[in-house]
Amino acid sequence: MPSFLTPDLSVSISSFSFFSVGIEMSVTDLANHSPSALSDLHNLIASHNPFDRSPVVRTHDVWEQKFPDVPSINGHISDAIFQGIEQIRLGQRSVLGVTITAEKGLGKSHLISRLRRRFKEEGTSFFVYMSETDYSDLNRINSQFLSTLAYSLKQSGSQGVMQWQEIATFLVNQAYNTDRSPEYIIKQFPGAIAKRPALVDQLTAKICQLKPDIRDPYVVQAILWTLSPDRGIFAINWLSGSELTQTQADAMGLPVVREEDRESRALNIASQVLDLVGDYQTTVICFDEAEPKNTNAKGLSTPQVVALLAKDLYSKLKRGILMLSVLPDTWTQQVKVMPQAESIADRIGEKYFDLKYLNSDHVIDLVSTWLKLFYDAKGFTPPTPTYPFDENELRDLGKERPIARRVLKWCCENWEVPGAGKPPIDPPDSLHQVEVAFQEQMLALDRDLDDYLEDSGLIGYALLVAFWSLEGQKVGQVMVEEVQDIEVTSADQGYLDFRIVGQDNGKTVKIGVCVLQESGARYVSAALKRLIDYKKFDLTRGCLVRSKAVRENTHGHQHLNRLLTELGGEWVLLKPKDIQALLAVSFVFAAHEEYEFEQEQVFEFMRQRKIAESSYLVQEILSDPSGQIPHDAIDEDQFITSGSPFAESSVYSEVFA
Repeated sequence: MPSFLTPDLSVSISSFSFFSVGIEMSVTDLANHSPSALSDLHNLIASHNPFDRSPVVRTHDVWEQKFPDVPSINGHISDAIFQGIEQIRLGQRSVLGVTITAEKGLGKSHLISRLRRRFKEEGTSFFVYMSETDYSDLNRINSQFLSTLAYSLKQSGSQGVMQWQEIATFLVNQAYNTDRSPEYIIKQFPGAIAKRPALVDQLTAKICQLKPDIRDPYVVQAILWTLSPDRGIFAINWLSGSELTQTQADAMGLPVVREEDRESRALNIASQVLDLVGDYQTTVICFDEAEPKNTNAKGLSTPQVVALLAKDLYSKLKRGILMLSVLPDTWTQQVKVMPQAESIADRIGEKYFDLKYLNSDHVIDLVSTWLKLFYDAKGFTPPTPTYPFDENELRDLGKERPIARRVLKWCCENWEVPGAGKPPIDPPDSLHQVEVAFQEQMLALDRDLDDYLEDSGLIGYALLVAFWSLEGQKVGQVMVEEVQDIEVTSADQGYLDFRIVGQDNGKTVKIGVCVLQESGARYVSAALKRLIDYKKFDLTRGCLVRSKAVRENTHGHQHLNRLLTELGGEWVLLKPKDIQALLAVSFVFAAHEEYEFEQEQVFEFMRQRKIAESSYLVQEILSDPSGQIPHDAIDEDQFITSGSPFAESSVYSEVFA
């Protein structure tokens, strides 16, 4: 498709001053140029609307840049962050606390996404990002932070490998006084282990000698195992605080951390990891979307719990920046009223920024940047940077001091071929934007689904949303009447997800659902013990949702046999393809306020698309139990015990000699 060029203005858009060049070009002005090229451009505008997408930034958008960056918007804040990083690098300070407040839609998360992108491009810092979905259990905030830390360091850094592997390479290079790249070390690692099975133990001992302040050598050992192609994932699970099987832990020389000890150990492990990272690079830890939606057992709200965690980390962080991003009222009415408010503000509010509304120049810059990416991708050069919009009209919009989200919505609604007149307006489709948000989440899960398959809580929530949407509907033989929380004591908390109450051929059924992706035998046994206690939890049937085998010769396997053979229970095998759509729509549902949807809109979308009704998992949970153990449940230990990648590798290096 030809590029539309304006001969009198054949300058690149990068050299075009959006704020100072006073050029107004109408459709009449375009008449002097190629009619075919203009026609092609207008056909493109008529068929593609680059603004028809959700303007809401979700967690995956921070890691994978979803939106064009507009450096002029909030540029002073990102400049201050990078100035702080430089001061830390030069030894002028060790820690910086930054609080950012802004109303919804002003661009907090866009700013955070910009910082992440620059960290990755420039290799200046490691980035840890905690957001709304990570604050689900405020009574276990340390565990949730450790999980977030492990997930964040699993993301690729400036050297094209996981940040965990960058740290491991740094430790290996220190031990051997070399300067090898992560790619080189990772390539050599299997052969080195094949020749010297005790290599990781020896490396750990050597590193601990070089760093006598190391408090937990097992953290070092686990980080080194992230270099392994087959054990790396289990090492990261251990570093996240997850309970491994005995076989998995033994293969790496790591202790089994019991689930009940996870919270008490979490902050110590996180602190040790951050200490090791601090020897290598500055760490930027961002707490985003910490709004008062939940409370912990002590009555503290989400921002209060997060602020106290950030205060603790401030005193433990060797080198780094702590960022808190909240609404202005949250800062003044939740954080600043705490008894520890002064000490909190002195630490995480050392630098305070309040994001401002956009002005006319910002609006022009925002729209021009979006359009440049659109036209570049399609092979067009427009006559003006804001084409087909009139710059004066955009500047008038900027005088109203809008939020970025409003500008993008305006562009979506006013996208049209200049001079053609607006086409007949169809009745608004209230579900279109739900569809857009859902498809974006599906696309993100195409890339990141594996990162969620270990999270029983998220999978349980996805199923809960699915069954909420089905209340009052019949699926198979079961009329779903109500989905209920299961009231439990503190000792039973966290094991069972919810209860489905319905009618099956005139008979009342109460199905207890337990999503169980944990690996540790003790935790699996504890969960299954609750699932088979029908009387205590008011169930007529128990349903296990799990992808992994339950190890034989364990109490958990005994409970499982009783569930399936004596109690008429069911094991529904969890497979990635069966949970993806449910996860995607649950993410949209959880963020419906951000998206500016009503809950019922999401449910109506689910019903129209039959997302829950046609779900294999939903159908199996409601169907007559088979009483069978799935033959293709995953045996996790086989990935540890096979050892084939090590045994077959002959690559070795003087680095490990």
